[in-house]
Amino acid sequence: MAVNDAVLISEFLKGLDLVGTFVFAISGAVAGVRHRIDLFGVLVLSFVAATAGGIVRDVLIGATPPAAIQDWRYLTLSLAAGFVTFYWYPLVAKVKSPIQVFDALGLGLFAVAGAGKALAFQLGPGAAVLMGMLTGIGGGIARDVLVSEVPVVFTAELYAVAALAGAAVLVVGDRFFDSPTPAAAVGGVVCVALRLMAIRKGWRLPVAQQPE
Repeated sequence: MAVNDAVLISEFLKGLDLVGTFVFAISGAVAGVRHRIDLFGVLVLSFVAATAGGIVRDVLIGATPPAAIQDWRYLTLSLAAGFVTFYWYPLVAKVKSPIQVFDALGLGLFAVAGAGKALAFQLGPGAAVLMGMLTGIGGGIARDVLVSEVPVVFTAELYAVAALAGAAVLVVGDRFFDSPTPAAAVGGVVCVALRLMAIRKGWRLPVAQQPE
């Protein structure tokens, strides 16, 4: 791979990461507003929801210091999303089920960005898929724990599975396309569509039966 191509791929993945940061930050801020948390708490939730998964991913793959701490744009986008949601929540709330919608969009963006970054750091396909899933679900877990809720990944319809599917599409597509854009687009759409359809149709994994 040429140096220029590597730079373009790196910038493309960072772009996905930044867009996902803003979207996931909104989901964190919405959760804070709904729990009647003050402005500082809402900003903390927006930053945690937007960056927790990426920070864990970067530590695990050796990309330290993590991009969310090193690059000022992550903090800026997180805080901007928090302020927008806090002061203009009625507009955000017009989106039907705003947490679920923004969470699904962030899940798709982070799943493909996380898998792509893992591949860029020379991880194998299986590890890259897992890193994509971790990037996608990490922020949501941290957000839900901070507001004393059971993390949605343990209760919701095909949450981690959707992230796995999106990351897997990116990893497989990486073998067939010179540019990461087509695979990332398809992977993101697969993840978001699967998550939203699971919400709409009530699709979920089986739960173990317990004796009465």
